[in-house]
Amino acid sequence: MKTITSFKHFPSWAAAALALALLQGCASAPRGDAANLADPLETFNRSVFNFNEGLDKAVLKPVATAYRDVTPAPVRTGVTNFFDNISDMWSFFNNLMQARPVDAADTFFRVTVNTFWGLGGIFDVASEMRIPKHKQDFGQTLGVWGVAPGPYLVLPVLGPSTFRDTLGLVVDAQGNLVSHVDNVPSRNSLTGLRLVDTRTNLLGAGNLLDQAALDKYTFTRDIYLQRRGKPSGADKAPAEERFDLPEDSPANGTVTAPATP
Repeated sequence: MKTITSFKHFPSWAAAALALALLQGCASAPRGDAANLADPLETFNRSVFNFNEGLDKAVLKPVATAYRDVTPAPVRTGVTNFFDNISDMWSFFNNLMQARPVDAADTFFRVTVNTFWGLGGIFDVASEMRIPKHKQDFGQTLGVWGVAPGPYLVLPVLGPSTFRDTLGLVVDAQGNLVSHVDNVPSRNSLTGLRLVDTRTNLLGAGNLLDQAALDKYTFTRDIYLQRRGKPSGADKAPAEERFDLPEDSPANGTVTAPATP
């Protein structure tokens, strides 16, 4: 879950506190072997991971399950399409900043088609027209610019990240149109709906993660670093993995999975 809150008025003292906490974590991290160099903050990260798991089990998963059970599938699809269209708008700028004109053109046409012909993005007309999706965020843009990912980091609520992707999240929040809605109740409602929609789309992966991972923390970390932890984003980013399964899938509806930034 990449964007669940607004950084529109992100205070400088909060950024300083976060930086101080990270530096303290680095100073106190255990000295692991070479295989664990990407995760020098493992003790801290596991604590945050456990907090996120508890929050998910107590709040996020039950709310997402109830939303799935009471909301018709076409409505949920429309909500997902709407937020995906907003994400495509920011992906367009990141594709430009990564000097990918073809991907940027595809993304521009996706946004144009879905906004005007898909009723604001509720209907994904662009996919029906086979216009490819090229999802990019500022963390990936920093990677293309040569910024190393840095140590692995688990963020409260937001889940797996790296130092580079954490910095990218702050910029991504500014590129999120929802965060620029002036009416605070409307902005909070949209943010909450996006969080629930994102969590609902992850319900179908439940049994797969539980059955595959003896250590969910290590499994999640390794998968994330394989997809996001490269020192350079010069290579074209892999297609985004989707975990939403059909409604009649036997694995549907049982997951305790972290967010994906």
